[in-house]
Amino acid sequence: MTDQTAGRVHAGLPNQRQPRVDPDAFVLAGRPLLPGVRLSDTSRFSEDIWRLKHAQMQRHQTDLVMNFTRVPARFRQVAKEVSYTLLASDLPPGCEQVRSLSTIRRYAADLRRVLVWVDDHQAVAVSALTGADVEEFARYLACLRESQDAKDGCHRALRLLWLCRTKISDPLTFDPAAVLAGLQPSGSRSVTRRARENATSRIPEQVLAPYLVWALRWINDFADDVIGAHDEWRQLNRWSMPSRRRRGQQPIGFGQAGKQVAKVLNRYRLEGRPLPGWKGSVNRQHLAREAQVERTSLVDRAPGGKLIREAAAELGIADAAYLRVPVRGLLDGKPWHGPIEYADVEPLTRMLQTACYIVIAFLSGMRDSEVKHIKRGGVSAWRDEDGHVVRRRLTSLAFKGEAEQAGVEATWVISASAQRAVEVLQRLQPDGQDALFALLPPSHGYIAQGGRNEARTTSATNADLTAFTKWINGYCQKTGSDDTIPLVNGQDWKVTTSQFRRTLAWFIARRPGGVIAGALQFRHLCVQMFEGYAGTSESGFRDEVEAEDAIARGEKLGDLIVSHEFRRLSGPAAAEAESRLAEFERHVQFCGKVFNDAKRLQRHMNRHDPHIYPGDFVTCVHNPDRALCRRSDGRDGPSLPDCQPLRCRNVALSSDNILRMREALAAYDRELELGDHLAPLVRHRLGVRRQEIAGFLTAAAANDPAPETS
Repeated sequence: MTDQTAGRVHAGLPNQRQPRVDPDAFVLAGRPLLPGVRLSDTSRFSEDIWRLKHAQMQRHQTDLVMNFTRVPARFRQVAKEVSYTLLASDLPPGCEQVRSLSTIRRYAADLRRVLVWVDDHQAVAVSALTGADVEEFARYLACLRESQDAKDGCHRALRLLWLCRTKISDPLTFDPAAVLAGLQPSGSRSVTRRARENATSRIPEQVLAPYLVWALRWINDFADDVIGAHDEWRQLNRWSMPSRRRRGQQPIGFGQAGKQVAKVLNRYRLEGRPLPGWKGSVNRQHLAREAQVERTSLVDRAPGGKLIREAAAELGIADAAYLRVPVRGLLDGKPWHGPIEYADVEPLTRMLQTACYIVIAFLSGMRDSEVKHIKRGGVSAWRDEDGHVVRRRLTSLAFKGEAEQAGVEATWVISASAQRAVEVLQRLQPDGQDALFALLPPSHGYIAQGGRNEARTTSATNADLTAFTKWINGYCQKTGSDDTIPLVNGQDWKVTTSQFRRTLAWFIARRPGGVIAGALQFRHLCVQMFEGYAGTSESGFRDEVEAEDAIARGEKLGDLIVSHEFRRLSGPAAAEAESRLAEFERHVQFCGKVFNDAKRLQRHMNRHDPHIYPGDFVTCVHNPDRALCRRSDGRDGPSLPDCQPLRCRNVALSSDNILRMREALAAYDRELELGDHLAPLVRHRLGVRRQEIAGFLTAAAANDPAPETS
């Protein structure tokens, strides 16, 4: 802060309006509250710590708190007023409506950073700041080693002090946007605009393949054993002191305890099993669970203690407390796990729940919040007249982009594997627990929560995903398996919840498209998923897939340019394709190499997209005026599932396209060789399709320019 500014600021406190908010106002007034919560239970404006958990509708989120004690005392009132304005959604013109509590909390944190800086520079009021102060603050941020997003957040918070000027008692007296616009680097976003490229990393193929294989093994091969162990664990723990008191039962005495211990010991004798052990001694706590005795001290005393010592001398002591559930799951023809210990139930059930999360998240494209709100009975199946499943749908809640804070019901189309994962979760959760990603009874903190309907937080799931990787590698090292998770650039790849959706979009965009006269029908999961997302107005998954598709097309077009393949295209639109690719090459200046930076390539595709769509069987040179396909969503580009390549004038053929068509011809020839084994109508249709494809290839070859000679 300059000396001139400091003198002005210290000269006296500028005129401020009286506080604009009633100190007794409830900060969550007007927002939907959780069932059973009264408005009188929520935080008031005068409090320095606002607890937002009463209005948090997404059960997987951690309890949010806005702590104003960290804001300098002289600016605490204005920080509260801005935050209250955001929470009340009573924003003046020019302010972006923000409904998400987590976003508002982040805005408040950015505002705190701004006000701390202002206080450190001895300003007595926000209204005393000048353009020179804003410039100095911007230079201060520019010197910090932080992401541009973090810096832009502080710029946005500073501008809120101007935009909310009619709602707060100490507003900024000028719009800082003009000052900030001249100082922001080219890589930053406007403080009023949020559009940006998706920076989430996708999971590398060498990591995803074994990761998904192991998740499917857990669901298909290991689940029955883990669920059996979990059921036995719950049976052992249903005799805890809190549960007996809830049922109004009286604690048992020493005599009754001895009888129940004797009954358990006789069972061990009949089974020929050693007693449960712990550090070389009998695990009396486990015996107490089996005997339905509440306190271990009852087991130790006569007559129970004597009976235990006699049984231990007769049967011996195991090295741990093993459950009785048999292990039947196989891996490579051998049992995947030895006898399951009581202590193993918590990590095993957590790994199984994590495996279900992996399969559902990757094979559905759902966000973390959407997966966490799946409930029991959420899967429905549409069957044909023969009883075969045609489509499986999964219903949950969607939050992002939706007006309803409590979420809106949405539907996703899923595969059989994802359905199996949901069914495993339904078996894993206790009866009466509808939330499938709620904490399981063996989980740490389950008793503290009283079994409330809570889901694991995003950070907890990220930790589970990391633990899943460690389990795989540890298991492979112990068993000598080669299905480990490999290192990426010499380091363990850290899988996070947001990467599954990003990775699925990448795979879908790179799935070859195109239909050859009905011989191959494009029925990839992406089409089903797009249909399933119709219930989610702002899901954004289609945009993510199309952004990935643009990058994938750019890579393929770069290969055509570098190899000069586009000089040898054939088909009705070959000349148009050559012209567009030559123009594309001029703009992007490949200079004999392709882009290896996806973001750079995406920017070039956004600016100079030639609208050429390389497919498996055809290359579409899209011209909407002569296209035979129309997209149902009204967007630009071809509808590859509806491609009619043998009739459309937008078709060009590369050498790879021609090779695939010839392979299709060979497939038809093999079918037609069956002769009389085919029904007459089927044989006729196959013959017609083969003739159409052969005629199309002949016509394309006739119009093909002479091959280049060296």
